[in-house]
Amino acid sequence: MSKLNVAIVNDMALACEALRRVVESREDHNLLWIAHDGEDALRHCKAQKPDILLMDLRMPHMDGSEATARIMAEAPCAIIVVTANVQDNLDLVFEAMSNGALDAVSTPRLGRDGLLEGGDELLQKIDTVSSLIRKQQPGASAKNHAPTPQRGDPSNSLLAIGASTGGPQAVATILSKLPADFAPAVALVQHVDAQFAPGLADWLDGRCALDVRPVQDGTKLTSGTVWLAATNNHMILEPDRTLCYHSHPRESHYRPSVDVFFQSVAHHHFDRGCAVLLTGMGKDGAAGMQLLHDQGFYTLAQNEASSVVYGMPHAAE
Repeated sequence: MSKLNVAIVNDMALACEALRRVVESREDHNLLWIAHDGEDALRHCKAQKPDILLMDLRMPHMDGSEATARIMAEAPCAIIVVTANVQDNLDLVFEAMSNGALDAVSTPRLGRDGLLEGGDELLQKIDTVSSLIRKQQPGASAKNHAPTPQRGDPSNSLLAIGASTGGPQAVATILSKLPADFAPAVALVQHVDAQFAPGLADWLDGRCALDVRPVQDGTKLTSGTVWLAATNNHMILEPDRTLCYHSHPRESHYRPSVDVFFQSVAHHHFDRGCAVLLTGMGKDGAAGMQLLHDQGFYTLAQNEASSVVYGMPHAAE
């Protein structure tokens, strides 16, 4: 099997050395190149595109968020944000994710004794992203047509949203258009590590009139609130309109999975509703959206022009 080509973008020599050691600790990884700012990274990507790019956020000339946007537009590749402290830079992290970054992790550290700390977490992120980019070929498409709307109580209806790469900004744009008295319940599955879910909820909450809250196991699905999947397990809608987390199916590469949530909604049908599938790598959500369409939901997919990655919406055409 060919080696995974990994590149590093960081302006700090000590951080570059720590990242180099982590990447080269695995025989199936090849360190392709190191860049020291966003402009340098863009030039390198155009000349020699990596499979995975480890992107710092705070750098001279062009920061990591802007560099992510430029690279995704001009030489797209899988990007993981690797910054000194993720929790201290959440606004920039979500900005970079809106521009196309897949995940984020704190930079591994070299201690005074020369030992490396935090390398295992970065390797786990690389493995996860590697598995996703190997499985992003589109599969069967779901039909997206608006069925004849059903009558019912709007407060018993549902707006179900699924998103991945580039999703935070797309979700924020949609939510910002909804009024504070929006009657349907809103449930959101955004591919994001559980440790970032509370920060994403806060970030979205500041950009819309509705309350945005992470889902706790057993949360009652109610209107007036955007309920965000907030663990690395799958969010499920139960028959009593509660939201719970399940570890199965374990084989899913997407955790939480849009498909798993959409399928649970299809099995516990609301009076009426709408399912929206936004920008993202792969095809998660397409099969579940087909089921919802068959149940009478409106189904909408983001267009190619506005998608950071036209994988999930394209699979649901």
